[in-house]
Amino acid sequence: MKRSLALILIIGVGLSAASCGSKKAALAPEVASSDEALFKEGEKYVKKDPERARLFFRQVIDSFPKSFYAQRAKLAVADSYFNEGDEGNIILAASEYREFISLHPLSPSAPYAQYRLGLCFYDKSAKPGRDQQKTIQALAEFKKTITAYPLTEEAKLARAKIKECEERLAEHTFTIGLHYYRTEAFKASTSRLNDILTNYPEYSGMDTVYFYLGDSYFNWKKADQSVPYFRKLITDYPKSKYAAKAAARLIEIEKAPPAITKK
Repeated sequence: MKRSLALILIIGVGLSAASCGSKKAALAPEVASSDEALFKEGEKYVKKDPERARLFFRQVIDSFPKSFYAQRAKLAVADSYFNEGDEGNIILAASEYREFISLHPLSPSAPYAQYRLGLCFYDKSAKPGRDQQKTIQALAEFKKTITAYPLTEEAKLARAKIKECEERLAEHTFTIGLHYYRTEAFKASTSRLNDILTNYPEYSGMDTVYFYLGDSYFNWKKADQSVPYFRKLITDYPKSKYAAKAAARLIEIEKAPPAITKK
């Protein structure tokens, strides 16, 4: 009875503070002393009052740490932060998911927590052309999902997200490479474009990469190194809008004096 009264007092004070002066919620002893009952109370408020819901969930975690509902409550706290969606709450969600994985690595819910951790970064990642640090972090977390939990549904979802992350990173790298190409910094443009071939071979714009990589070498007076990329473009992407340009470059190279092609 003493424990029940203490729990009622703790939750009552917390809920009173969360509701900014509203009436204190009275909990029956059988609710305050039950992990399941407390968890279900939290579920009632998840959508309409997440802060209040978290008070119930944290009480489950603190008072019944070895309970089945303690694990569910920990995930519920993380999900409640994630669902609020703003930058600050997403950071808190990531911390909660990471802590859950650390505490319960063998839990059936661990793959879910790992995948959601990746989403915390993915959902806040910037478009290509802007800083891609969050995309890089998301990619790392999705790869962990596959490595740690390869046969799960979350691993399947993570594979799809990995493709999206790599596409975004490839597009970002291409944007930088194209900038160098346009400013005639051909050493830098070839370096960036080659990075795409090495790191993102499934990039959807590979025909564009082949053309600008070949043309970077061509304009850098290294025409012999441009030939394989122009030929690859024509062979693999004959319908690309760059195929005709690549063919024209090859004709130009063939007609050029040997001294030009060997520089």
